[in-house]
Amino acid sequence: MKKINTTGSMNSAGALLLYAALLLLPAGLKAQTDSIKKDSVKATEATVAEKTTPELISPSLSFACVQKGDNTVQLNAALKTKIKGTFIKLPHLKIKFIIVNGEEEKELGYGITNGEGKLSFIVKDSLTPDAEGKLHFKALFAGNKMMESAEEEVAVKRARLEIVPVKEDSLLTVKLKLIDVGTGTEVPVKETELGVFVKRSFLPMKIGTASTDENGEASVEIPASLPGDVKGNITLLAKLDENETYGNLEAVVVQPWGVPVSNVIQEQPRALWSPHPPIWMLVTFFILMGVVWGHFLVIVYQLWRLRKEEPHTMTQPMT
Repeated sequence: MKKINTTGSMNSAGALLLYAALLLLPAGLKAQTDSIKKDSVKATEATVAEKTTPELISPSLSFACVQKGDNTVQLNAALKTKIKGTFIKLPHLKIKFIIVNGEEEKELGYGITNGEGKLSFIVKDSLTPDAEGKLHFKALFAGNKMMESAEEEVAVKRARLEIVPVKEDSLLTVKLKLIDVGTGTEVPVKETELGVFVKRSFLPMKIGTASTDENGEASVEIPASLPGDVKGNITLLAKLDENETYGNLEAVVVQPWGVPVSNVIQEQPRALWSPHPPIWMLVTFFILMGVVWGHFLVIVYQLWRLRKEEPHTMTQPMT
């Protein structure tokens, strides 16, 4: 029988397998290295993109509504942001106003913030409250390339504030009345504090406060010495501020109860309180200033004389 050499065959097969493995090994290592390089490049690109992409400004939107005595509603909004610990007002930006009734939303209009980042929008249309007797408003800033969007909502119950001037002999008063009209039926609002103000050039000046009785009524006395316009007219303002249920309410009335003040610019007499001081004050001022500056001139002259009279040493010529 012929003997078969199996050892040689096995050695040849092992050599072939080892050679094939050596041929495939660099390709596998190269593919793995390329994959690692691609992942590293992607991670680097993502990091660079994060660093180069500017962070958007996050604005703060404040929103409130004021129910007026003439059944209009004033929507007040303000935009600002905080950068490095400092609040910055955001002017010339568009804010849209929406009224919400259940799931239905109706756009009322829009406005542009002024230089102080503030905006007032008057709603003159008749507004229908929801099932709870509330008016639900929404203010929306859509954002831009540099700022994120912002949204704020406010809901207040429908109410009306009335102010009626009353003059009895020399006593001047205003009668106030607060009524809830959210349900369609007028209901007096009791035990609520109301304030009375008189309008001035910058901010209203507070005159007094009063709380409503069971009929929703109150009264405040008006001083008779308030300065008015040329005809003596003053603008009285009744306010309910930041009430949890009704928000802000205002009512205005104009009455000739003030002291007439002329708006004509006239030359003021010479007095201590006017831009034209008295003659004796001007003479005294110029005399004092002359004495002071005269002393300075004398001192400068004496220094110049001392400098001129200073002896000069003679230098001997060298032999």
